Amino acid sequence: MVKSLRIKNCLNGYATKMEKIEAIKNALNKLLTFPIYDSEDVHITIGTFLTIVISIILLTYLLKLIHRLITAKLPEEDKNKFISIFGFLKYVFYILAVITVLHSSGVNLTVLLTASAALFVGLGFALQYLFQDIISGVLIILDQSLHVGDIIELDSKVGRVFEIRLRTTRALTRDDKVIVIPNHKFLTDSIYNYTQNHKTTRESIKVGVSYASDIDLVTQLLEEVADEQIEVLKKPKPFILFEDFAESALLFSLNYYITDSFSDPKIKSDLRYSIAAKFRKNGINIPFPQRELHFSQKNIIKEV
Repeated sequence: MVKSLRIKNCLNGYATKMEKIEAIKNALNKLLTFPIYDSEDVHITIGTFLTIVISIILLTYLLKLIHRLITAKLPEEDKNKFISIFGFLKYVFYILAVITVLHSSGVNLTVLLTASAALFVGLGFALQYLFQDIISGVLIILDQSLHVGDIIELDSKVGRVFEIRLRTTRALTRDDKVIVIPNHKFLTDSIYNYTQNHKTTRESIKVGVSYASDIDLVTQLLEEVADEQIEVLKKPKPFILFEDFAESALLFSLNYYITDSFSDPKIKSDLRYSIAAKFRKNGINIPFPQRELHFSQKNIIKEV
C-alpha cells in the first residue's frame, strides 16, 4: 500500500514537472514568436532577431579563426594588411547572414531585392577595379612576390617599394617622387624586379674610342676605373666586352656588379668621370661622328 502511494506520488511529481516544462516551453515559444515588426510582406519576431544576433556572433569568431590561420606564417607587417580586408568581409558576411535568416523566417525579400537590383548593378561596375586591386594585393602578400625595399621598374620608371597596401603599392623614384601603383598592374603588366632573387645586379657602361686607339690599353684603363670605384663589387669581378666595330668608333662596354641598383645613375656618372680623365691622360680619344666628302675635279671645272 505504501509502495503504491510512493509510485503514485512520483508519477504526480513527474506530471507536475512535465506541466511546468511545457508551460516554460509555451512561454518561450510565445516570447520568440512575439512580433517586433509586422506587415503584409515583413514579419519579424523576437526569435528572428535572436537568430540574427547569434549568427553574427558565430561569424565573428569564425572569421577570427580564419584570419589567424591565414596570417600565421606571414611577417608582422603583412598581417596588419589583412585587418582592413577582413573588416570588409565581416560586414559582407553579416549582410548575407541577415538576408539568409530573414528569408528562412518567411520574410518576403523579393520586393527589397527587386528595388535594389539597379543599385547592385551600379555598385558592381563601380567596385570592379577596387576588388581587382584588393584581390591582387592579397595574392602579392600571400605568395611574397613583392617586398618592401624591392627595386622595381614600371613604364620606364625605377622606384624602391616602401609600402604595400591591399589596393595600391607605393614606390619612391630616383628623383624623390612617389608612384602609387594599383596592385592589378603587378598581375597584368610586365614589371622588372631588380631584387627579386638577390640584391646584386649587373650594370654596364658603353664607350667608343677611335680606330687608332690601343685596344689593350683601353681594356686596361676600363678595368682600373672599375677597380677604383668603391661601389663596384670585386666579386663577381667586372669585365670588359669589345662590343662592335661601329661607324665612327670601336665600342667597348664596362660590365660591373653593385648591391644598390637604386643609386646606379650616380655610380655610372662617377665611372664616366673617371673614364674621361683616364682616357685624356693616356691619349685615348673618344671620337664623334665624322664625314669625308670627295669632289670630282672635272665636275668643279665644268661648274666654273
